[in-house]
Amino acid sequence: MSGIIDGHHHIWRQADLPWLTGPMQPRIFGAYEPIRRDYPIQEYLDDLRDTGVTRSVYVQTNWANDRFEDEAAWVQETADEHGWPHAIVAYANFAADDVRLQLDRLKRYPLVRGVRMQLHWHENPLYRFAGRPDLCLDPAIRRNVARLADYEWSFDLQVFTPQMPGAANLADACPNVTFILQHAGMPEDLSPVGRAAWRAGMARLAACPNVVAKLSGLGTFIHRNDPAHVAAVVADTVTIFGAERCLFGSNFPIEKLWTSYRELIDAFGAAAAPLSDAQRQAIFTTTAASVYGLGP
Repeated sequence: MSGIIDGHHHIWRQADLPWLTGPMQPRIFGAYEPIRRDYPIQEYLDDLRDTGVTRSVYVQTNWANDRFEDEAAWVQETADEHGWPHAIVAYANFAADDVRLQLDRLKRYPLVRGVRMQLHWHENPLYRFAGRPDLCLDPAIRRNVARLADYEWSFDLQVFTPQMPGAANLADACPNVTFILQHAGMPEDLSPVGRAAWRAGMARLAACPNVVAKLSGLGTFIHRNDPAHVAAVVADTVTIFGAERCLFGSNFPIEKLWTSYRELIDAFGAAAAPLSDAQRQAIFTTTAASVYGLGP
């Protein structure tokens, strides 16, 4: 297997992030005092040293919405100086009348390969991010997401299980856009009923040929790196999507709250051990290289 690609990580400056300044705000991933500080590129590179990771994709970190271009500019400047990351997933507000005004500004930064607007909504306010659960069905969002095809950019899709039918409808409505499902669909209800509902939703999304699944953030709801949990989610996701439509992402430094990068890579490596060499190559390298336009 050639070098691993980390398909989902963050670097940040605390001063730029509203949720890392001022009073502690409840977050999905629990108490986060250890990461209420700068997480610069050099620390990220130190974290992944000797893990086999050779390329990475930065995913937006919720700067103030009106500073979406500032975030892309800062990450591009970081990459120009350090050679990392190798692609950027920026933010844009797809509820705008015409998102192209924002996308045209993002075009100035050559590493932008995709855009994320988090659409996940949950009955539990602690897990809630979007303003309402049905944004995938919003006509403006559908119209604007479809416009990504003209830029040859992907859409990083973040939804919970009950939203998956609407998300699949969004993907069906935008057949020329690649959708990258965040965090394996965020399975948070790990009861037998919850797992069955998650698998059904994943199957509906997998029926859309333009959706791939990102195997990332699997410690988000259990607040630990559990190799058995990782193995179960990887096995189900690969069975549903096929390995060629799956990619690995670290979600660092969030996962750094409870694990090291080495331990995280080891858990995913063990989860993928029963697969063929070609399947492992897809998960850890080729799928991310393809969907994020990283080249061979």
